[in-house]
Amino acid sequence: MLQTPAARTVTPPNLRQLLEHLYQGRNLCSFRAGQSIPMNPQETWIVCRGVVQLSTLYPSGDEALLGLAGPSMPFGMPLTLIHPYQASALSDVDLMGFTMMEIEQSPTLAREIFHHLSRRLRQTEAMLAMVGCRRVEDRLRQLLLLLQMEVGQPVPGGTRLSIRLTHQHLASAIGTTRVTVTRLLGQLKEEGRLMIDENRHIILPAGATL
Repeated sequence: MLQTPAARTVTPPNLRQLLEHLYQGRNLCSFRAGQSIPMNPQETWIVCRGVVQLSTLYPSGDEALLGLAGPSMPFGMPLTLIHPYQASALSDVDLMGFTMMEIEQSPTLAREIFHHLSRRLRQTEAMLAMVGCRRVEDRLRQLLLLLQMEVGQPVPGGTRLSIRLTHQHLASAIGTTRVTVTRLLGQLKEEGRLMIDENRHIILPAGATL
């Protein structure tokens, strides 16, 4: 269903370098892994370093993963209709905040943000397609492929997911229980389709098919 990383031929521009050039001296806002990120109705965040988890809460109290914002990706209240809309740092992150007026007054900034919004759109469509899979096993495989494309880092023997996602994170993303995710990950590990490194990061072996 998802394209493999090799099939992605578009390399997005480095928005961080542009921001550093246009806004020299502007302070970055830093958050440690696990911290909640405040959301201002008038402000759009741009990720300069790290990965941010975007989520919402159902009336039942269950959390649902909406997406991941990696380097150069924008997120914030002006870009969504979801309520509640929450953001938390999955790794240590550096962010730069802009009002919509600032973005509108800078054609260069607005153009580059558009490029990275298209990345968010592709990710959102992939997640919608994933949710449509009936079998939990298929949803988990599609999620791992998406994570491979979004936060994968080449390592000897495969691709390492650069962020540590708990089994509960994965369960919330695919609409199942933590126990089910633990069982399915165990099966994939036994079949040689994934590995876990010493820091509890998932590695997808080269050549292995999910």
